[in-house]
Amino acid sequence: MKVLLFGGTFDPPHLGHVHLLQSAIQACQPDKVVVMPAGIPPHKSASKTPAKLRLAMCQCFAGLHLDLEISDWEIQQGGCSYTIDTVKMLQNRWPDAQIYLSIGSDMLTSFSSWKCWKELLQRVVLVVQSRYQGDDQALAQAADALVQEGGRVLFARQKVLPIASSDVRSGTLGMEVLPGEVQQIVQQYHLYKGEQA
Repeated sequence: MKVLLFGGTFDPPHLGHVHLLQSAIQACQPDKVVVMPAGIPPHKSASKTPAKLRLAMCQCFAGLHLDLEISDWEIQQGGCSYTIDTVKMLQNRWPDAQIYLSIGSDMLTSFSSWKCWKELLQRVVLVVQSRYQGDDQALAQAADALVQEGGRVLFARQKVLPIASSDVRSGTLGMEVLPGEVQQIVQQYHLYKGEQA
């Protein structure tokens, strides 16, 4: 059994995220997908958007896979969210499963700064999606270094959609980069009115 973990702050989830998840699904052909909005990510400041709204916005991913679960596990834990803890939880839940972890290229190049990264590397297969044009060489070097440490790296080679949630929050990008379900929640709750990201 293959379980794909797709995590992030999702503040808000945008069409770039949808594209990333589609690419990861295509690359590893999972039996199950778990979308996991972060509680407080250790590498970013805490989201100003209520967790329940970020969770609700993640419904935009629901139709991308027949067996897709949107989990509030990290949110329920409180405090900082560490991927190693989430992966252990998933492995306890599905002891016979191989966990695939979807990450962007920026996370691959900084992976060795993650909590318990060597242990995490033994527990998962990394599914990497480039987020920027022209970063192929840096990604290849980062992947090679992780493979030397015993890691397994799978590349999802799809065209990049250069969209950042911070650009939506700041008003640099408009609603057109958001899925319809997300647009409705943003409008209903008056989110991201030129907020400084």
